[in-house]
Amino acid sequence: RGIRLTSAGELMADYAGRILDLWREAGDEMAAQRGVVLRRLRIGVVTTAEYLVPRMLVVFAREHPNVEVKLKVGNRDEVVRLLATHEVDLVIMGRPPKELKTVAAPFARHTMAFIAAPTHPLMARGRLTLQDLAREDLLVRERGSGTRTALEQLFRDADLVLRIGSELSGNEAIKQMCAAGFGLAFMSQHICRHELESGELALLPVTGNPVEREWFVIHLATRTLTPVAAAFARFLVEHGRQNIEDQLLRAPNAMP
Repeated sequence: RGIRLTSAGELMADYAGRILDLWREAGDEMAAQRGVVLRRLRIGVVTTAEYLVPRMLVVFAREHPNVEVKLKVGNRDEVVRLLATHEVDLVIMGRPPKELKTVAAPFARHTMAFIAAPTHPLMARGRLTLQDLAREDLLVRERGSGTRTALEQLFRDADLVLRIGSELSGNEAIKQMCAAGFGLAFMSQHICRHELESGELALLPVTGNPVEREWFVIHLATRTLTPVAAAFARFLVEHGRQNIEDQLLRAPNAMP
């Protein structure tokens, strides 16, 4: 317990992990050559998408029996690292990473919105602009989060300084603090749909709110996908949009 790896040890451990992944991949490919289709599906998912992906996996598994799913959830930076180190075959996130050569396919709409407690003073105002929000304290995710990156990009594009009120590592904490009136927030509507429907939270009347983006399924351009990973990527492209819309319609208190 008192022993820690040196920098050389950490480097060697990283290479060892990648070698083992390649060894497993080689075994899968050899099995496929013999007509044996292996069902190991390794996916990395950003925290915002963890509200949506499990149900899609259930639907996929009904059509592909005996699928062994290895699902890892993290912020954007963590998921990109998993992809880069070959720990997952596919990742699901809102924007392809520029630092890696990847193949990215959009499969569903992703709307993000500025929200606040209904009693927040800004809710009584007329149409707001991003400059109005620049004067307010914003509740934001930690650095490395895709939502945080998207928010920072919005303010950069508008040549505005992002004013951070509080930095939190979880979406639930942001929702609770926002509903309690501790500040404004910017998050996926998938996450806060129940609170918006119940009236605990409300969309701020900001021009261009909500912001339309897309969900992507991504893999390394240099990596050949296993048959089951390729099948799941096709499933998302062909059925992901409808599946997510069905989830929102079936959810209790779902937004109209």
